Amino acid sequence: MILFIYDRTFEGLLTVVFEAYDRKLFPDALFESGEPLPLFYEQLMEVVTVPAKADRVWKGLKKKLSDTGLAFLMSCWLSELPGSDVLLVRYMRKIFDSPESVEFNFGDADVLEISKISKKVSNERERVIQFVRFQKTADEIYFAAVEPLYNVLSLVVPHFKDRYRGQKWLLYDVRRGYGYYYDLKEVIEVHFGEDTHRLISGRLSGELLAEDEKQYQRLWKEYFKSITIRERLNPKLHRQHMPPRFWKYLPEKY
Repeated sequence: MILFIYDRTFEGLLTVVFEAYDRKLFPDALFESGEPLPLFYEQLMEVVTVPAKADRVWKGLKKKLSDTGLAFLMSCWLSELPGSDVLLVRYMRKIFDSPESVEFNFGDADVLEISKISKKVSNERERVIQFVRFQKTADEIYFAAVEPLYNVLSLVVPHFKDRYRGQKWLLYDVRRGYGYYYDLKEVIEVHFGEDTHRLISGRLSGELLAEDEKQYQRLWKEYFKSITIRERLNPKLHRQHMPPRFWKYLPEKY
């Protein structure tokens, strides 16, 4: 078994592909520095991320893949699923080694798996867009916390930037500890310190909310109750269309 160690970044993964071709040595498994390694392996190689090498691989991929193929590849990376990085290395190797396009060759197990993962990530993106609930703060910033299964925050930012271009907003991924702030001009990546834990709970306390936001939340809860037909309640279907993992961030649920 051949093991590569890298920094778990996308640039690092592209550098892995560059080094694999350069050394004619391809990994069977990928690890991050400090992770426990298997007891037995044939060779171990540590890869240092080099942006220039990563850029060469990315440019090569852009020549071989359509926009859809590139989107599939990035979605697989953003899934953060175990083994997805090794899957991507195998996929990229097939892309570069094949004289014909392989991105829609769903008879290939790796291509099919990447397509399935991309679909899951796309579905999660739609759920985040659907279930985000912004709360207006006292300083006129609309804040929302999310906790998606996959790392889709960068995929939903264009939607919110376009739809709420006239409002300052902050969207924060609680699970991964980062977010994006839109200041009416540009979107900036942000990270909260440990002393701001009350923000990332997703439910802002009353002193942080704007007065009209408190009223809107009360009205929304009343509206939600008024349209509910209790005789037609179907909890199973409700959970299917509105997964419980989003409930703690929905005003109508607390």
